[in-house]
Amino acid sequence: MTKVAAVTERLARLQAICDSGFALAIHIRYTRPTILYRTYQQDWIDHYSERGFMLSDPVVHWGLTNIGAVNWADLTDQDPQGVIRDALAHGLHNGWTYATGPQASRTIAGLTKSGADFTPAQRAEVSQIVDTLHALTDGFETFSADIQAALLALSSS
Repeated sequence: MTKVAAVTERLARLQAICDSGFALAIHIRYTRPTILYRTYQQDWIDHYSERGFMLSDPVVHWGLTNIGAVNWADLTDQDPQGVIRDALAHGLHNGWTYATGPQASRTIAGLTKSGADFTPAQRAEVSQIVDTLHALTDGFETFSADIQAALLALSSS
C-alpha cells in the first residue's frame, strides 16, 4: 500500500468514527501544522477563523503542551473566549483531543461525534489512527513533490 493510500484509508476511518467532524494538525512546527485535515462543517470553520479562536482555543493550548487525551468538557475553565461553548452551539458534541509526538513536531487531533460519547474502543482506535498518521507523515519535507501534493490535496477532499 502506498503512503498516500495508507493515509487516505486512515482518514476515512477517522471520519467514520468522528461523524460530526475532526481537525487533525499533523507535525506542528513553530505553531504551524505541516498538514491540516478538517472535516467540520464549513460554518464552524468560518466561525472559528473569523474569531481568531486558534489563538485562545484551550484544546490547541492543551495539545501543544501535553501528550495523551483530554475531554473538551475538562477544559471549559480554561476557555474565557468561549470556544468550546461555541463548538457545542455548532453541533460539535463529545469533543476530545488526542495529542502525540515530540513538542517540536506535535500532532493534535480535535475529535467530535454525534450521539453517545466515544467508547473506550473508539478512543483506542482513534489514538492508534492518529499515531499511525503521525508516523506515516514523518519526514514530509523529504517526500517527493508528487507525494507531498497528494497528501496536501487530501485536506481539501
